[in-house]
Amino acid sequence: MKSKVSYFGMMTALSLILSYVEMLIPIHFGVPGMKLGLANLIIVIVLYTHSLKAAFFISISRILLSGFLFGNMFAIIYSLSGGILSLLVMNFFKKKKSFSIIGVSISGGVSHNLGQLFVAMLVVESYKVGFYFPMLMVAGMLTGALIGVVSVEILKRLRKMPIIE
Repeated sequence: MKSKVSYFGMMTALSLILSYVEMLIPIHFGVPGMKLGLANLIIVIVLYTHSLKAAFFISISRILLSGFLFGNMFAIIYSLSGGILSLLVMNFFKKKKSFSIIGVSISGGVSHNLGQLFVAMLVVESYKVGFYFPMLMVAGMLTGALIGVVSVEILKRLRKMPIIE
């Protein structure tokens, strides 16, 4: 039990560090709030090495911690909506077994943006925010593919280590 707790703590800390590093990267995509999603790398890895429950715990912990440390309440709300939807969609496609890790990650990137866009529509009380969806879909596909490719390479190496079944 102790090793699992320390593993989950390490993965939460690593995802928090990746969130912070991403915040420091001065890349502006032209759409407010668009990011690379580096912390989702950890979520994809945990989803494939452990379980939905573990990935959910790490994702929620990271979102709350990074929101309180680096953001505000709106950042937490947007991240939670995108993160939860993304995780559920990725788990659904992972279970289908006809999608690769990259495909699962792409579905997560697109659904993360969709979840945040839905909350933005509720917050501003206008569907016009939805016009961002085509750009967000392309961005989610590109960043999801990038995270997926990196996840595949990390998982290859992790599976050679004795700590991962």
